[in-house]
Amino acid sequence: MKLTADIWVSAYLTRLRLQEIPAFVVKRGDATAGAVLVKLNTLDGNACCYQRSFDLMTGERQWMILSDGAERDVDASIAKQRSFDPDLWVIEVEDKQGRHLLDEPGLN
Repeated sequence: MKLTADIWVSAYLTRLRLQEIPAFVVKRGDATAGAVLVKLNTLDGNACCYQRSFDLMTGERQWMILSDGAERDVDASIAKQRSFDPDLWVIEVEDKQGRHLLDEPGLN
C-alpha cells in the first residue's frame, strides 16, 4: 500500500525533528498524490534539491538530485517545477552539515 503524500511528509518532518534538523513545508501540495521536492539549504549560499524518481535498472524509487549549486539557482529550478505541477510539495531542510536523512530506510 502506498503512503499518501501528506503522511509521508509528516513522517519525514518528524524524523528530522527527532535529529534536531530544522525543516518546514514551503509549499503544500496535493494531500494524496502530490510529488515531493526536498531542498537542502546548507546555510552558506548553496543548496541542493532532491526529487524521487524511478531507477530504470531496478524499478525502485530513489532520491535523485534535481538541482545543485547556488541557492538562487536551486530556487529558480524549484519555481520552474512548481509552474507546471500545482500538486507539488516543497520541503526545505536547513542543515550546515548537509544532513537530509533521505538515505535512511523507509524514506525512498
